[in-house]
Amino acid sequence: VDKDALDAQVKDRKIQEAAEKARNEELANEMKQNDKIVCMLEQQQKNDIRNIRKAINEFQKNFQKPETRREFDLSDPQALKKDRPARLSDTDPRCTVSGLQKFMGEDLNYGERIKFQKEQLREWSLQQQKDLKNALADQKFADYIYDKNRIEFDQKSMEQQRKEEENRRAVCAATKDYNRTQATELAERKKLEKHQKIKDDMDEICNHLQGDFLTENPEQAVSSFGRHRVIPDRWKGMNRDQLMAIRYSQQQQVLEKQRLKEEERRRDAEWDRQRIQAARAHLVLERHQQRQNRERRQALDIINRDLSLEQKSKNIYLKNEEYSNFPTDQYYAQFNTTSR
Repeated sequence: VDKDALDAQVKDRKIQEAAEKARNEELANEMKQNDKIVCMLEQQQKNDIRNIRKAINEFQKNFQKPETRREFDLSDPQALKKDRPARLSDTDPRCTVSGLQKFMGEDLNYGERIKFQKEQLREWSLQQQKDLKNALADQKFADYIYDKNRIEFDQKSMEQQRKEEENRRAVCAATKDYNRTQATELAERKKLEKHQKIKDDMDEICNHLQGDFLTENPEQAVSSFGRHRVIPDRWKGMNRDQLMAIRYSQQQQVLEKQRLKEEERRRDAEWDRQRIQAARAHLVLERHQQRQNRERRQALDIINRDLSLEQKSKNIYLKNEEYSNFPTDQYYAQFNTTSR
């Protein structure tokens, strides 16, 4: 055993313990000093707060009296004695619309105004009675004049009506003669128009029967802009060759569509096959990676288990070596080797 090394270690440990003890005592003294300073600062702060409050109270007592405050009128004990009526006169500037102190018909000279209004109503009533009498007299005179004028107008109307009857009889006789003449002329004109209409209808029927429309002449549908263009309202349909050409074109379109569908089906089948192969390859690769990861974990578990067993054996050995009172030469040799 290296006794000198062990003695040096014990000495170093004692020195560390002494230094740590001294440091702890120094920290304790420093904490006591800090506590004293904190207590002094707290006491000084309390004194400062007390002095500030005392100064504030003195200032408020001398310079901020209650009667100098802006809202003192809200809590003034003499407010009712100092207060004025809500309305002194009709022209009081305090009686605004929002004050609700002055309404229509509630002025201060209400009695005089009511008396004046009654007098005014009496004068209006007398004036209305006078106007009514005058109106009745005027109405009576107007009725007399109206009756007189109506009698004269009736006489004139009867004379005028008699003259109008005579004139109406003369006009009716003349109108009757004129109407008889007009009826004769109208019957003759209708007869001529009927004969002409029958002639025109026969000509029109002959023209239609002999025309290109009913005979369905295909040349009438040819446009003046070229024989390849037709007039829609005269076209009678396509001939047999044109219909056969259209049917042949439709058959070619059907065959082309079937060919495109077959190509699309083959392309989709090829895509499905490639997608299935890619999925299978991805599945195989994923299983291979899982197998490799499982093997790595197993190998890592074995290594960790061996290291754990080795560490436990080493700890047991060191513990036995430290607490053993009679170590052998072999243990000392192994301990020195481990330390190196």
